[in-house]
Amino acid sequence: MDVRKGKGASAPGRAPTETAPGGAALPLAHRVTLNDIAAHAGVSRATVSLVLRKSPLVKEDTRQRVDRAMTDLGYVYNRRAANLRSGASRTIGLVLCEIITPNYSQFTAGIDDVLDAESYVGFITNTAEDATRQKRVLVRMQEHGVDGIVLVPAEETRADALEEAHCAGLPCVLAQRRVEGFAADYVGPDYAAGMELVTEHLIGLGHRHIGFIGGVRRIAPLSERLAGFRRALRRHKLKIGPIVPCPVLDRSSGYAAARDLFAEENPPTALVCYNDIVAFGVMLALTERGLEPGRDVAVVGCDDVAEAGLHRPGLTTFTTDPRVVGREAARLLLRRIENPSRPPEQIIVPPRLIIRQSCGAAGPGRALAQKGGHAAIAAKAPKARRSSPHTLKGSAGT
Repeated sequence: MDVRKGKGASAPGRAPTETAPGGAALPLAHRVTLNDIAAHAGVSRATVSLVLRKSPLVKEDTRQRVDRAMTDLGYVYNRRAANLRSGASRTIGLVLCEIITPNYSQFTAGIDDVLDAESYVGFITNTAEDATRQKRVLVRMQEHGVDGIVLVPAEETRADALEEAHCAGLPCVLAQRRVEGFAADYVGPDYAAGMELVTEHLIGLGHRHIGFIGGVRRIAPLSERLAGFRRALRRHKLKIGPIVPCPVLDRSSGYAAARDLFAEENPPTALVCYNDIVAFGVMLALTERGLEPGRDVAVVGCDDVAEAGLHRPGLTTFTTDPRVVGREAARLLLRRIENPSRPPEQIIVPPRLIIRQSCGAAGPGRALAQKGGHAAIAAKAPKARRSSPHTLKGSAGT
């Protein structure tokens, strides 16, 4: 405001001003109202309100005229006020166990695909595999009024801890990892079937001494992966090869595990890796020892990250379709928000085997599997299956 003597008030017809840092005079922003938009578009205030609520009662040409008026005037919808009237925030909380992995970036993108289309927005946070931090985050999400939560549980998450964080009374979908004893909707890949699929493929190529590398956390996905690996070997009456634990967040851990394993006598002829990141490190260690992946030692992974097809040799793996899992998780949460009393639902996304050169199979990468048995069924890539929790067998808890 100009406070010099003789200039006490703004001149008539000018916007009121305020003093910015440094003394410059700035016009105060005028908050655009529904009445302003109605006058600009030549419609009633009630029509503008219907357009904002996306009512089907408004004709398309009228809707476009109102939209143009809002754009011309720079109108920003006051979502907070609308939320107070409706009792809903149109927000969801996404709580990840480890935000830095490629799998979870795709998973988050899938959730965002659905939320954006449904006019929701997500608040994302990371627990860094800390169950105590996870509890704090879950409570804070609810303090901010989210309508529901998608949770990828941290290591050692217990059902009673989720109940203490009031998750039992909030629309909540568990994704990627189950929590034993906690009745909630769940969406995730069929890790066991995927590991069984890649192990069967290696057996079909003639391997009889197969090892497993990766995994140190007490989480359901590790239990499920090992169950599928062991099931395929038992089916063929083969001895289970060495199981080498290691972290799974970067390739250096897979490199160190394979380096130590191949320093021992009688190493395996094939390796099943917890995920593709571990497999990349394993192949680096093999190459360093003068062994060629796919010729001297077969290597397979899990997830089919973007680099898997670009690596040399190309990595044989199976897809866990994290973007699909994310979309299904978001849709399931929105159904739960719409109908909180519906029975719990579980959606399992099936694996697809992607054969490339790292297993020793000839030809470029292709989404198919060997003929006959479990592999041929999986190669058809069926849609995600839905069921109640009681119909799923063999699930592992955290």
